[in-house]
Amino acid sequence: MRQDAFDPADLTRDALLGGKVQIFQPRHGYRAGTDPVVLAASVEARSGQSVLELGCGAAPGLCCLGVRVPGLDLYGIELQPGYADLARRNLAQNALEGMIWQGDLRQPPADLKTRSFDHVIANPPYFEHGKRIAAGGADREIALAGETPLSDWVSLAAKRLKPRGYATFIQRAERLPELLTALDQHLGAIELLPLVPREGRAPRLVLARGRKEGRADFRFHAPAVIHAGVEHVEPGNHYTDRFDRVMRLGKALAFSPKS
Repeated sequence: MRQDAFDPADLTRDALLGGKVQIFQPRHGYRAGTDPVVLAASVEARSGQSVLELGCGAAPGLCCLGVRVPGLDLYGIELQPGYADLARRNLAQNALEGMIWQGDLRQPPADLKTRSFDHVIANPPYFEHGKRIAAGGADREIALAGETPLSDWVSLAAKRLKPRGYATFIQRAERLPELLTALDQHLGAIELLPLVPREGRAPRLVLARGRKEGRADFRFHAPAVIHAGVEHVEPGNHYTDRFDRVMRLGKALAFSPKS
Protein backbone atom coordinates (compact mmCIF):
# COMPACT_ATOMS: atom_id res chain seq x y z
CA MET A 1 0.00 0.00 0.00
CA ARG A 2 1.46 3.32 -1.08
CA GLN A 3 0.53 5.80 1.66
CA ASP A 4 2.84 8.74 0.99
CA ALA A 5 2.94 11.07 -1.99
CA PHE A 6 5.70 10.31 -4.48
CA ASP A 7 8.88 12.36 -4.41
CA PRO A 8 9.50 14.06 -7.78
CA ALA A 9 12.84 12.27 -8.04
CA ASP A 10 11.02 8.93 -7.92
CA LEU A 11 8.82 9.76 -10.92
CA THR A 12 9.19 9.69 -14.67
CA ARG A 13 7.23 11.83 -17.11
CA ASP A 14 5.86 9.73 -19.95
CA ALA A 15 4.01 10.54 -23.15
CA LEU A 16 0.82 8.80 -24.27
CA LEU A 17 -1.26 9.23 -27.43
CA GLY A 18 1.69 10.46 -29.42
CA GLY A 19 2.50 13.12 -26.85
CA LYS A 20 -1.04 14.49 -26.47
CA VAL A 21 -1.05 13.20 -22.88
CA GLN A 22 1.78 13.58 -20.37
CA ILE A 23 1.66 11.58 -17.15
CA PHE A 24 3.91 11.15 -14.13
CA GLN A 25 4.56 7.54 -13.11
CA PRO A 26 6.71 5.92 -10.42
CA ARG A 27 10.09 4.67 -11.56
CA HIS A 28 9.56 1.63 -9.37
CA GLY A 29 5.98 0.46 -8.82
CA TYR A 30 2.93 0.07 -10.98
CA ARG A 31 3.38 1.66 -14.41
CA ALA A 32 0.65 1.92 -17.02
CA GLY A 33 0.94 -0.09 -20.21
CA THR A 34 -1.33 -0.07 -23.22
CA ASP A 35 -4.34 -1.40 -21.30
CA PRO A 36 -5.68 1.86 -19.77
CA VAL A 37 -5.12 3.62 -23.11
CA VAL A 38 -7.16 0.99 -24.95
CA LEU A 39 -9.86 1.04 -22.26
CA ALA A 40 -10.19 4.82 -22.52
CA ALA A 41 -10.33 4.65 -26.32
CA SER A 42 -13.25 2.20 -26.20
CA VAL A 43 -15.54 4.49 -24.16
CA GLU A 44 -18.22 6.15 -26.30
CA ALA A 45 -18.49 9.25 -24.12
CA ARG A 46 -19.71 12.64 -25.32
CA SER A 47 -18.86 16.13 -24.15
CA GLY A 48 -20.93 17.05 -21.11
CA GLN A 49 -21.17 13.51 -19.79
CA SER A 50 -19.68 12.19 -16.55
CA VAL A 51 -17.19 9.32 -16.23
CA LEU A 52 -16.11 7.43 -13.10
CA GLU A 53 -13.05 5.17 -13.12
CA LEU A 54 -12.85 2.50 -10.44
CA GLY A 55 -9.29 1.85 -9.27
CA CYS A 56 -7.93 4.69 -11.38
CA GLY A 57 -4.29 4.41 -10.23
CA ALA A 58 -2.33 7.44 -11.47
CA ALA A 59 -5.23 8.19 -13.87
CA PRO A 60 -3.64 7.44 -17.27
CA GLY A 61 -7.03 6.22 -18.49
CA LEU A 62 -8.93 9.27 -17.31
CA CYS A 63 -6.29 11.55 -18.83
CA CYS A 64 -6.44 9.80 -22.21
CA LEU A 65 -10.24 9.90 -22.24
CA GLY A 66 -10.40 13.52 -21.10
CA VAL A 67 -7.98 14.67 -23.78
CA ARG A 68 -9.77 12.70 -26.52
CA VAL A 69 -13.23 13.94 -25.49
CA PRO A 70 -13.05 17.51 -24.15
CA GLY A 71 -15.78 18.66 -21.77
CA LEU A 72 -16.18 15.49 -19.72
CA ASP A 73 -16.72 15.50 -15.95
CA LEU A 74 -13.99 13.14 -14.73
CA TYR A 75 -14.02 11.19 -11.47
CA GLY A 76 -11.93 8.40 -10.02
CA ILE A 77 -11.55 6.31 -6.89
CA GLU A 78 -8.21 4.80 -5.90
CA LEU A 79 -7.32 2.64 -2.91
CA GLN A 80 -3.69 3.75 -2.46
CA PRO A 81 -3.31 7.34 -1.18
CA GLY A 82 -0.01 7.90 -3.00
CA TYR A 83 -1.52 6.98 -6.34
CA ALA A 84 -4.67 9.01 -5.68
CA ASP A 85 -2.44 12.04 -5.14
CA LEU A 86 -0.56 11.25 -8.36
CA ALA A 87 -3.87 10.95 -10.24
CA ARG A 88 -4.80 14.48 -9.18
CA ARG A 89 -1.41 15.74 -10.32
CA ASN A 90 -1.78 14.04 -13.70
CA LEU A 91 -5.22 15.52 -14.32
CA ALA A 92 -3.83 18.98 -13.59
CA GLN A 93 -0.76 18.27 -15.74
CA ASN A 94 -3.09 17.69 -18.71
CA ALA A 95 -5.29 20.72 -17.98
CA LEU A 96 -8.18 18.47 -16.97
CA GLU A 97 -10.58 19.08 -14.11
CA GLY A 98 -11.82 16.19 -12.04
CA MET A 99 -12.31 14.66 -8.62
CA ILE A 100 -10.30 11.74 -7.25
CA TRP A 101 -11.46 9.99 -4.10
CA GLN A 102 -9.12 7.88 -2.01
CA GLY A 103 -11.03 4.89 -0.76
CA ASP A 104 -11.95 1.21 -0.92
CA LEU A 105 -14.44 -0.03 -3.50
CA ARG A 106 -16.00 -2.21 -0.83
CA GLN A 107 -16.73 0.86 1.31
CA PRO A 108 -17.00 3.80 -1.09
CA PRO A 109 -16.81 7.36 0.24
CA ALA A 110 -20.19 8.83 1.17
CA ASP A 111 -19.88 11.57 -1.43
CA LEU A 112 -19.34 9.01 -4.20
CA LYS A 113 -22.44 7.09 -3.16
CA THR A 114 -24.60 10.18 -3.72
CA ARG A 115 -23.55 10.56 -7.36
CA SER A 116 -24.40 8.79 -10.62
CA PHE A 117 -22.50 8.72 -13.90
CA ASP A 118 -23.04 8.25 -17.62
CA HIS A 119 -20.04 5.90 -17.84
CA VAL A 120 -18.12 3.79 -15.36
CA ILE A 121 -14.83 2.25 -16.48
CA ALA A 122 -12.38 -0.09 -14.78
CA ASN A 123 -9.15 -1.99 -15.32
CA PRO A 124 -9.41 -4.34 -12.31
CA PRO A 125 -6.38 -6.36 -11.15
CA TYR A 126 -5.84 -9.20 -13.61
CA PHE A 127 -5.05 -11.86 -11.00
CA GLU A 128 -6.78 -13.17 -7.92
CA HIS A 129 -4.99 -12.49 -4.65
CA GLY A 130 -2.93 -15.46 -3.48
CA LYS A 131 -3.12 -17.38 -6.79
CA ARG A 132 0.18 -16.20 -8.32
CA ILE A 133 3.75 -15.33 -7.43
CA ALA A 134 3.65 -11.83 -5.96
CA ALA A 135 5.19 -8.95 -7.90
CA GLY A 136 8.02 -6.93 -6.40
CA GLY A 137 6.68 -3.97 -4.42
CA ALA A 138 3.47 -3.93 -2.40
CA ASP A 139 1.91 -1.09 -4.40
CA ARG A 140 2.52 -2.88 -7.71
CA GLU A 141 1.14 -6.14 -6.32
CA ILE A 142 -2.10 -4.43 -5.24
CA ALA A 143 -2.57 -3.19 -8.81
CA LEU A 144 -1.95 -6.64 -10.29
CA ALA A 145 -3.67 -8.96 -7.82
CA GLY A 146 -6.60 -7.65 -5.82
CA GLU A 147 -8.61 -9.05 -2.95
CA THR A 148 -11.87 -7.47 -4.20
CA PRO A 149 -13.82 -9.94 -6.38
CA LEU A 150 -14.75 -8.90 -9.90
CA SER A 151 -18.40 -9.18 -8.86
CA ASP A 152 -17.88 -6.29 -6.42
CA TRP A 153 -16.36 -4.12 -9.14
CA VAL A 154 -19.32 -4.76 -11.46
CA SER A 155 -21.87 -4.32 -8.68
CA LEU A 156 -20.49 -0.90 -7.72
CA ALA A 157 -20.35 0.15 -11.37
CA ALA A 158 -24.00 -0.77 -11.86
CA LYS A 159 -25.06 1.07 -8.71
CA ARG A 160 -23.30 4.25 -9.73
CA LEU A 161 -24.53 4.31 -13.33
CA LYS A 162 -27.37 6.49 -14.47
CA PRO A 163 -30.25 4.64 -16.17
CA ARG A 164 -29.06 3.53 -19.64
CA GLY A 165 -25.46 4.32 -18.69
CA TYR A 166 -22.55 2.11 -19.75
CA ALA A 167 -19.91 0.22 -17.79
CA THR A 168 -16.75 -0.85 -19.63
CA PHE A 169 -14.08 -3.22 -18.29
CA ILE A 170 -10.78 -4.58 -19.56
CA GLN A 171 -9.69 -7.93 -18.17
CA ARG A 172 -7.63 -11.03 -18.88
CA ALA A 173 -9.33 -13.61 -21.08
CA GLU A 174 -8.84 -16.28 -18.41
CA ARG A 175 -11.22 -14.43 -16.08
CA LEU A 176 -13.92 -13.89 -18.69
CA PRO A 177 -16.34 -16.48 -17.18
CA GLU A 178 -16.22 -14.66 -13.82
CA LEU A 179 -16.64 -11.27 -15.45
CA LEU A 180 -19.52 -12.39 -17.66
CA THR A 181 -21.36 -13.88 -14.69
CA ALA A 182 -21.11 -10.57 -12.82
CA LEU A 183 -22.15 -8.52 -15.84
CA ASP A 184 -25.16 -10.76 -16.44
CA GLN A 185 -26.28 -10.27 -12.83
CA HIS A 186 -26.13 -6.49 -12.86
CA LEU A 187 -26.29 -5.16 -16.43
CA GLY A 188 -27.79 -5.85 -19.84
CA ALA A 189 -26.93 -5.42 -23.53
CA ILE A 190 -23.53 -7.05 -22.91
CA GLU A 191 -20.85 -6.78 -25.60
CA LEU A 192 -17.41 -8.38 -25.83
CA LEU A 193 -14.41 -7.34 -27.91
CA PRO A 194 -11.49 -9.80 -27.74
CA LEU A 195 -8.03 -8.21 -28.02
CA VAL A 196 -5.57 -10.37 -29.93
CA PRO A 197 -1.81 -9.64 -29.61
CA ARG A 198 -1.11 -10.72 -33.20
CA GLU A 199 -2.91 -12.40 -36.06
CA GLY A 200 -3.36 -16.11 -35.36
CA ARG A 201 -2.89 -15.78 -31.58
CA ALA A 202 -5.50 -16.39 -28.89
CA PRO A 203 -6.98 -13.33 -27.16
CA ARG A 204 -4.98 -12.19 -24.12
CA LEU A 205 -7.42 -9.49 -23.01
CA VAL A 206 -11.09 -8.68 -23.53
CA LEU A 207 -13.07 -5.48 -23.44
CA ALA A 208 -16.52 -6.01 -21.94
CA ARG A 209 -19.34 -3.49 -21.92
CA GLY A 210 -22.78 -3.58 -20.36
CA ARG A 211 -25.65 -1.13 -20.11
CA LYS A 212 -27.83 -0.37 -17.12
CA GLU A 213 -31.40 -1.39 -18.00
CA GLY A 214 -30.09 -2.52 -21.39
CA ARG A 215 -32.20 -5.09 -23.24
CA ALA A 216 -30.29 -5.69 -26.47
CA ASP A 217 -29.02 -9.16 -27.32
CA PHE A 218 -25.54 -10.28 -26.30
CA ARG A 219 -22.94 -9.34 -28.94
CA PHE A 220 -19.58 -11.04 -29.46
CA HIS A 221 -17.56 -8.82 -31.79
CA ALA A 222 -14.79 -9.90 -34.15
CA PRO A 223 -11.36 -9.82 -32.46
CA ALA A 224 -9.24 -6.68 -32.71
CA VAL A 225 -5.58 -7.36 -33.57
CA ILE A 226 -3.14 -5.08 -31.75
CA HIS A 227 0.27 -5.70 -33.36
CA ALA A 228 1.15 -6.15 -37.02
CA GLY A 229 3.16 -9.18 -38.13
CA VAL A 230 3.49 -12.68 -36.70
CA GLU A 231 6.26 -11.75 -34.23
CA HIS A 232 7.83 -8.71 -32.61
CA VAL A 233 10.46 -6.90 -34.63
CA GLU A 234 12.71 -4.21 -33.12
CA PRO A 235 12.48 -1.29 -32.86
CA GLY A 236 8.99 -0.12 -31.90
CA ASN A 237 5.62 -1.75 -31.36
CA HIS A 238 4.43 -1.97 -34.99
CA TYR A 239 0.74 -1.59 -34.30
CA THR A 240 -1.92 -2.48 -36.82
CA ASP A 241 -3.51 0.51 -38.52
CA ARG A 242 -6.53 0.24 -36.22
CA PHE A 243 -4.40 0.40 -33.08
CA ASP A 244 -1.92 2.91 -34.45
CA ARG A 245 -4.82 5.35 -34.66
CA VAL A 246 -5.62 4.60 -31.02
CA MET A 247 -2.13 4.58 -29.53
CA ARG A 248 -0.41 7.29 -31.58
CA LEU A 249 -3.22 9.54 -32.80
CA GLY A 250 -5.57 9.29 -29.82
CA LYS A 251 -8.57 8.06 -31.81
CA ALA A 252 -11.51 6.03 -30.52
CA LEU A 253 -11.60 2.22 -30.58
CA ALA A 254 -15.06 1.18 -31.75
CA PHE A 255 -16.33 -2.27 -30.78
CA SER A 256 -17.64 -2.58 -34.37
CA PRO A 257 -15.44 -0.59 -36.77
CA LYS A 258 -17.16 0.86 -39.83
CA SER A 259 -14.31 -0.24 -42.08
